[in-house]
Amino acid sequence: MSKHVVITGANRGIGLELCRHYLAVGERVTAVVRRSSEALQSLDVTVIEGIDVSVPEDIETLAAELADLKIDILINNAGIFRNESLAHMDFATLEQQVMVNAVAPVRVTHALQHNLATGAKVAMITSRMGSIADNGSGAYIGYRMSKAALNAAGVSLAHELKPRGVAVALLHPGFVQTEMVNYAGDISPLEAAQRLVKRIDELTLETSGGFWHSNGERLPW
Repeated sequence: MSKHVVITGANRGIGLELCRHYLAVGERVTAVVRRSSEALQSLDVTVIEGIDVSVPEDIETLAAELADLKIDILINNAGIFRNESLAHMDFATLEQQVMVNAVAPVRVTHALQHNLATGAKVAMITSRMGSIADNGSGAYIGYRMSKAALNAAGVSLAHELKPRGVAVALLHPGFVQTEMVNYAGDISPLEAAQRLVKRIDELTLETSGGFWHSNGERLPW
């Protein structure tokens, strides 16, 4: 029996490759996007368009669209990347990143919590830039804050969802060649997606709440 996989931020990059992978192995895929893309429309997936994950009303719409459909894998992939430093501060982009990267995944998971099947898995696509121990350069203040906050939320969700048999993973995809970083990464979206799928496959209730690199390395908080 096929699984139902819901992926946010699925119109390009890692999200699109995750859609392609799960479709190829026979799963049912729902792609959640603000705006679809030609590449996404070419796939045999359900597309829910017009959803900005940082807008509460849009998440209500998403929950209504999914109604009573069970979800086996929820991948909170949507995110944005900006750069602020003490010398070049922009509080508007800082706040925007916290809302999109940290608050929105919690909002989505909260709205869809009753859709999660027993044994379901929730993947939060985070970043090692959210690691406080790993910060050796400074800058990227809003992005680092947002991902550190997402990590904290993910651990809390792991504890709260464990009694229901739902596991949560905090996954760093790697430095990926996507539009978000002007294609400056060192691995392709395809490779990142393949690695992420392996980590999601390996996720259990015993490892729920862990912070992992997509290559399998455990990351420091």
